[in-house]
Amino acid sequence: MLSELMNIVFVGHVDHGKSTLVGRLLADVGALPEGRIEKLKNYCKLNAKPFEYAFLLDALADEQAQGITIDIARCFFKTSKRKYLILDAPGHIEFLKNLVTGAANAEAAFLVIDAEEGIQENTRRHAYMLTLLNIKQLIVLVNKMDLINYSEGRFNEVKNEFSTYLGKIGLLPIVYIPVCAREGENVARKSNLMTWYQGATILEALDKLDKQAADEDKPFRMPIQDIYKFTNENDKRRILAGQVSSGSLQVGDEIIVYPSGKKSTVKTIESFNALLQTSVKAGYSTGLTLHEQIYAKRGEVIVLAKEKQPQTASTLKVTLFWLGLKPLSPGKTYYLKLGTSKTKSVVKEITRVIDTSSLEILETASEVRANQAAECVLSLFMPIVFDTVQASPAMQRFVLVDEYDIAGGGIIQGYIEDKKSRLQEHFKSRNIHWVTGEISSEERAKVLNQTAHLILITGDSSPDLRKKFAIDLEKALFLQGKFPYYIGMANVKHSFENLETFINSPEENFHQFCQLLNILLNTGLIIVATATNLTNEDLAIIKMSTNQNNITAFWLSDKSLPADSEFIYLDSQAPSDKLLLHAQKNLNLTSVAK
Repeated sequence: MLSELMNIVFVGHVDHGKSTLVGRLLADVGALPEGRIEKLKNYCKLNAKPFEYAFLLDALADEQAQGITIDIARCFFKTSKRKYLILDAPGHIEFLKNLVTGAANAEAAFLVIDAEEGIQENTRRHAYMLTLLNIKQLIVLVNKMDLINYSEGRFNEVKNEFSTYLGKIGLLPIVYIPVCAREGENVARKSNLMTWYQGATILEALDKLDKQAADEDKPFRMPIQDIYKFTNENDKRRILAGQVSSGSLQVGDEIIVYPSGKKSTVKTIESFNALLQTSVKAGYSTGLTLHEQIYAKRGEVIVLAKEKQPQTASTLKVTLFWLGLKPLSPGKTYYLKLGTSKTKSVVKEITRVIDTSSLEILETASEVRANQAAECVLSLFMPIVFDTVQASPAMQRFVLVDEYDIAGGGIIQGYIEDKKSRLQEHFKSRNIHWVTGEISSEERAKVLNQTAHLILITGDSSPDLRKKFAIDLEKALFLQGKFPYYIGMANVKHSFENLETFINSPEENFHQFCQLLNILLNTGLIIVATATNLTNEDLAIIKMSTNQNNITAFWLSDKSLPADSEFIYLDSQAPSDKLLLHAQKNLNLTSVAK
């Protein structure tokens, strides 16, 4: 019984014969359903079309009509050594996004070049993208050798030219194979028409590839997809659900949730409509319950305490490939997605831009255009958890979203320490050493009949107006049966400023403010807090320090807010009763059924 599965991607310029090669390979190894080829040949005959092996893969109507591959074609076959999943990626420039999707999980690549047409722009682009995806095993197929009368000289020309390019990007092919996909030369059998070539066929080269270390042998990583809570029949489970991207875990293991740094131990491993498991490994979707209940949210990552820990940072050094219609520009905001996490990011610096065809380096480029690669510095709205590729490739690769479109992707090369990352390390250390009582947040919520919530009131209105509004809101919530508590940032400042060890600075005042909010929210109260002119970055730090999803932030002012503001606008000129009513409509204060 073959258990080993290897993912292989076929890439190359449009019309260089990728789909024909894969179709021919499947036919020659007997991996096609019985009668499939005959049925397709009859179809071609009835429609006055020449038969193409590529039609075995091109399932989309547009693909057969236009003769190009649009989506990723996936197919399985096996040899005496192992099973293979073959991914046929599109070569057309308009579908480079699909290529990235298909190649992301590949362990090796076959890059196809038309012997007659030679190396094209997308040939170089695809090779460069393989380096960004960290695919090290590459086999180059020089196809359509029949068009050049199986010339060894022309084969060597293509080989030498492409080797020069690959050398510059640090990609060393395992072998170059001359093939003719249409006739099956050097596909699954040795060619009698190219006796000058004594190397492996495609089929033989496949079985000589090295299988990567299994994902389950790498450090455990499980990005949290969602948190599920059940109330029927007194079910108190709080399940952290997600898909295990690498490693394995057992009941009783100690885990840490990043970036918060909170610790607990695994109580149960849950599966939908199935018996309880005692372990889980990479590739499986699962749910975990914990002995010590901790606050966690979507986008955080569960790791094993005893294994290599991931990195956490908010200023990243990245290499990316840009596919967007609009250029990547410094100062513009994009969403960065990695695993299940999503945060706003700003291009802080474009270090250099690389033309992936000519490899020309533009050190002073002011933007990154479509199909260019670049080295950049990204500043994130919130710190993100990531890994080195050796630990977990899935935790190093990211995409950038421009409005609603995936416009680019790349890998994280490192990070730059900044204020947010230093604070995150402090908060993580605090959480690891935090000692809690035996009353859970769920038990507090049930007794108080409310979920802890932070209501922030900031803006450029007068301090007296913000304070009056906050106190009125506290009173209104109290009369509704809630348990609110008002605190202003000034209270915190005056509480600490007379201490000998206190550093009286705006940054330190804000830091103490965040710490106090975290403590108060742990009590289960609804906190109404005021501060002057908080920024989006300040709000991000408050969220980071309190690890709370239940935060509503109001901006009290008589001026409109910028479009990218994270705050809810309240017009300070409105009558106080209407102002309170409008604010309360925006609050999502959850009650808990007693």
